[in-house]
Amino acid sequence: MILAFDVGNTETTVGLFDDLELRAHWRLTTDAGRTADEVGLDLRALLASIDVPLPMVLGAAIASVVPPVTGPLAAACTRWLGVTPVIIDGSSPLPITLRVDEPLTVGADRIVNTLAASRLYGEDAIVVDLGTATTFDCITATGVFLGGVIMPGVRTSAETLIRRTSKLPATDLVAPKKVIGTRTEECIRAGVMLGSADAIDGIVRRIRAEWPGGGRPLCVATGGLAEQFKTLCTSFDRVEPSLTLQGIRLAHEHLTGGLDRG
Repeated sequence: MILAFDVGNTETTVGLFDDLELRAHWRLTTDAGRTADEVGLDLRALLASIDVPLPMVLGAAIASVVPPVTGPLAAACTRWLGVTPVIIDGSSPLPITLRVDEPLTVGADRIVNTLAASRLYGEDAIVVDLGTATTFDCITATGVFLGGVIMPGVRTSAETLIRRTSKLPATDLVAPKKVIGTRTEECIRAGVMLGSADAIDGIVRRIRAEWPGGGRPLCVATGGLAEQFKTLCTSFDRVEPSLTLQGIRLAHEHLTGGLDRG
């Protein structure tokens, strides 16, 4: 078994793979102030909660966009789990090409999304990752990252709206039943959820219109809010919440000499 860590600005997703199967996954708050020992105790508790003995964890891989978290997390894996994790970044020798002006600045999440999409789907793809930011990764069937788009995330937009307006209440990010709200909470949900859905569809439409060589790339949604937007966005061809974790698994296999079975 291996542990895959997708460290985002707001949340860290942890996945436990048993061969190709994602046996369990958890979402934790990303906290740069935590020590390696605190992280290690949490990891042990998570594994114990599903009755997985520590010796069964034979490896780990980290894709992080929060450098202050990467070190303590790696140390926790070594000290508390007995495995040295693979750290994935723009310099990792993966079977992909970062065809952008500054490849070393490409986020680890976008790197593993490129690997996963090219290996799992085998066709040109746009990966829409709904996290703290909403990113659009443009990926060819052969594993070339062409670049993409970054826009404020849905939750980030909602929190900014509420923080900067004194009379608007905090509201759950759920789809509204109708566009025209009759309560303040309904108005916020309509604006945030439907506005974000239309923005996502609009960006995907524009990307497809200028796709190199024409054609219609597959659109895959992933990230913590992918399921909530499954019925709101018309541009999604697939929703795969664990795509980034699958990319980390593939990267681990490639970088450690394991069999890359896609």
